[in-house]
Amino acid sequence: MKENFRRMFRNVNPAILIIILVLLVNNMLSSHRSLSDWLMMQLLSLPGILIGLTFHEAAHGFVSYWLGDPTPKLQGRLSLNPLRHIDPIGFLALFFAGFGWGEPVQINPSYYKHRRIDELLVSLAGVVTNFIIAALSAAGLRLIFQATYGFMSGGMEILFYILEYMMTINLVLMVFNLLPVPPLDGFGIITQIFRLDRYSWYYPLYRNGFYILMVLIIFNVTSRILTPAVLFFADLLL
Repeated sequence: MKENFRRMFRNVNPAILIIILVLLVNNMLSSHRSLSDWLMMQLLSLPGILIGLTFHEAAHGFVSYWLGDPTPKLQGRLSLNPLRHIDPIGFLALFFAGFGWGEPVQINPSYYKHRRIDELLVSLAGVVTNFIIAALSAAGLRLIFQATYGFMSGGMEILFYILEYMMTINLVLMVFNLLPVPPLDGFGIITQIFRLDRYSWYYPLYRNGFYILMVLIIFNVTSRILTPAVLFFADLLL
C-alpha cells in the first residue's frame, strides 16, 4: 500500500496544487455553507468520487484487454482497487474543486484488430460507465423517495445524499471527460471519428493538452459547460 501511495504522488506539479487550492477557496467562499456543512458534504461525496474515478479507468482497461491488448493487465489496471486508478491531482480536484480525473490507463492500439473502432470503444468505455453508475444512483434515489414519501431521517437520509452525490459526480465525470481537450476521452473520440492524428498539429496539441485544460478551468470555461450539462442529464435521469 505504501508503494501505491508513492506511485500516486510521484511527479506532482506544485503549480497544479496551487490552482486547486485557489479553486477550493473560491468554491468555499461562494458556497454559502458553514464549514461543518461543507465538510459533511465532502465526506458524503467521497464514495461517489472513489467509485466514479475507479470504475471509469477500470472500464478503459477492461475494454482494451477484451479487444486484445494485454497492457492494462500487465500494469495491474484490471482491478477495482481505487489505489490503482486514482490520480492524486485529479482526486484532489474532484474532491475540492468539483472536477477531476483518474490515472489514465495505458493502452497499445497495435494489438487491436480494427484500430479506429477499437480505440473509439476504449475512449467511450469510461464515460458510458459513469453514465450507467449515475443512472443506477438515480434509480436508487427514486426508490428511496417513493418508499419514504420524501420523509427521510437517520441512515436513510445519509444513503439518499450519498446516492445523490454519486449521481452528480458521475455525471460531472462523464461530461468533463467528453470535453474535446487532450488528454480527455472526448479528444480521443473526435480523434478517431475525424482522424485528427494524421495532422501535424495533433501531437504538439496533445502534449500540451493538460495545460490547455488548466487554462480553461482557471477561466471558468469548463464550469459554464459542466453546470448546464449535468443539470440536463440529472433532470433526464430523475
